[in-house]
Amino acid sequence: MRTRPAPPTSRGSATPVIGVVAQNTTLYGPASMVQAIGDAGLDADLPVTVGHVCGYDSTAATRRLVVRLTGQGVAGLIVVAPVDAAAAVLDAVPTGMPVVTVDGPPSCPTPNVSIDQHAGGLLATRHLLANGHRTVWHVAGPEQWHGSRAREAGWRAALAEAGVPAPPTVRAEWSAASGYRCGRLLAENPSCTAVFAANDDIALGVMRAMTERGRRIPEDVSVVGFDDVPEAGYINPALTTVRQEFADVGREALRLLLSQLGAANREAESVRLEPVLMTRGTVSAALRV
Repeated sequence: MRTRPAPPTSRGSATPVIGVVAQNTTLYGPASMVQAIGDAGLDADLPVTVGHVCGYDSTAATRRLVVRLTGQGVAGLIVVAPVDAAAAVLDAVPTGMPVVTVDGPPSCPTPNVSIDQHAGGLLATRHLLANGHRTVWHVAGPEQWHGSRAREAGWRAALAEAGVPAPPTVRAEWSAASGYRCGRLLAENPSCTAVFAANDDIALGVMRAMTERGRRIPEDVSVVGFDDVPEAGYINPALTTVRQEFADVGREALRLLLSQLGAANREAESVRLEPVLMTRGTVSAALRV
């Protein structure tokens, strides 16, 4: 009978414990990444302990969390690092501790696993342009998030390759309420017939504002979101969005960390996964007047 090879060991322990550092948030993307890492650990029969901080802006709280996890004897750390302030976590990691970041900055010095947010912005914008819209408006997410900036850059790149000037960026928080406020502004502009929203919650707010103003989705305004939240396919009309495969992120992050344990030379290998466009009911061909 074939047996599963034993995982790498650390500090004399038969099974390494994996530490995860993340923000304490209910936002779908970061929360799904933490869950995916936990699921990957479960599949690999590896214990995972998760430490949350209210926000990476508190350097003292971040250092306390890292000290607590390393004091518990974790073999390595996976840091969910989607914002600029998460760099404080890496500064607090003890020298020699294996570490992998998830959704870290493009210039991340550690092995990093991310979904190609720039490619997602390209997918969303190209899809709207392919349906005949003269331009695409973008409701961007908070500027301090790496993914928000990359999605916006993808939007700009798709417009540039089509020879279309970019409309002014409208910026929101990661919420339907914020998307609704932005949508009320866009609804007053008759030239706005296509909107790429930085996440699905923002997209839902935009859609609500448009319909209140009497602008039909998708007949008058097409909308594309980002994330593919579980509810996206069940609203009416079902939301066209860019899907992130979080389960793949979790598996790759765990693989990269395990590859470092016991390795003499730890090379900063990184993995970038491709997003997927989910075409549904909120995009239609533009009406030509």
